[in-house]
Amino acid sequence: MNFLKITKREDLPKNKTIFIRILSVLLSLVFAGLVIAALGYNPIEVFTNMIDGALGSATRLRQTVLKAVPLIITSLGILVAFKMKFWNIGGEGQIMMGAFAASAVALYTDMPRPAMLLCMGLAAMVAGGIWAFIPAIFKAKMGTNETIFTLMLNYIAIKFVTYLQYGPWKDPGSQGFPKVADFPPNAVLPSLGGVHIGWIIAVILVILVYIFLNHTKKGFEISVVGESVQTARYAGMPISSIIVISMLLSGGLCGLTGMIQASAVEKTLTSALSANYGFTAIITTWLSGLNAIAALFVCAAFAVLVQGGSYIQISMSVPASVADMIQAIILFFVLGSEFFLQYKVALHKHVKEAK
Repeated sequence: MNFLKITKREDLPKNKTIFIRILSVLLSLVFAGLVIAALGYNPIEVFTNMIDGALGSATRLRQTVLKAVPLIITSLGILVAFKMKFWNIGGEGQIMMGAFAASAVALYTDMPRPAMLLCMGLAAMVAGGIWAFIPAIFKAKMGTNETIFTLMLNYIAIKFVTYLQYGPWKDPGSQGFPKVADFPPNAVLPSLGGVHIGWIIAVILVILVYIFLNHTKKGFEISVVGESVQTARYAGMPISSIIVISMLLSGGLCGLTGMIQASAVEKTLTSALSANYGFTAIITTWLSGLNAIAALFVCAAFAVLVQGGSYIQISMSVPASVADMIQAIILFFVLGSEFFLQYKVALHKHVKEAK
């Protein structure tokens, strides 16, 4: 009798890794096309319109970049934590707390634009870092489950900002509408190339995070703790401080996303500001293989997928559920390819022993 035998791969040649990834993308497009055809749409037309909707004009390209920037920076933050196998699911909350701190600076201080933006960015990183520090210190000292802890903190942060929006920070001039006052002009990020300079910040951070994780002592220590806590302890590494420092950095990067979204996109504070970037970044981080450079391209590709999905809803009257389903099918196959990169599946013939 034949059985499936699953064994963990020791090492997979680079050419086979590339082949599996490309095959997963092709298969995802084929199956997504079949689903689209079954729903009565032309698959080629749908895919063509998705690409055109994301890259077909300067305006559409700008919208794609606007979606990619927060995804890239948040992914970098999640990546630092994941590198240490600290499962930070709290990106949403860290984004919101970063936006809250940046908004406090923007609304209640007055200084020249460069100083204002710098203080907003620093405040956002500190607030996001503190929000990530809370589960980190409990994990380091008490061994709590960071997945549940960080997840629950998301809702606390969102409800806190909602409270501010409907209560103490509600703009008296909004005619009863629950809205925080708009930022003054000196608290808004400038634009370059038709898009706010957050895209430059994102590219710089990709380079810095890559260097930090791959070419510094602290980055090496984070990788060792992620591979084996026992090995790190045997080597005399300060595990608790490594966890705390990496989470301060992780939360700080997510907090910076909040500042950029509040300053450059919303130009105010709103409870919908995080827009699920914290959760989406978990997917893009995993797909990048915890590599900062790869995260840049994965996030850009995902932004194309999201923007293209939004476009076909308008251009072809495709329901939002269909666009979401296309994204889900592609992600399912790409994520599924990770299994075949880690494990080998083969038929194993089981011979029954004679009695």
